[in-house]
Amino acid sequence: MSYDIAIKKKASKALESLPNEDYPKVRDAIRELAENPRPNGCLKLRGREGWRIRIGVYRVVYAINDKDRKITIFDIGHRRDIYRT
Repeated sequence: MSYDIAIKKKASKALESLPNEDYPKVRDAIRELAENPRPNGCLKLRGREGWRIRIGVYRVVYAINDKDRKITIFDIGHRRDIYRT
């Protein structure tokens, strides 16, 4: 069973602004979360809710709702900026 994926507005804008060579990699990694929401290398975040996956120098921060089988993408960004609030 696959999960539904919802992308918040902030994450959608960040995804659209990625360089052309990185966009397909990040997009495909997000799509793969529907089949496996906890892939190898994912980490549960400390200090805030959610999980993160790495795609090169980019990070995708998301939440998993196993009950409703839904993944919500909160943020996408470069590793040096993503954890700053």
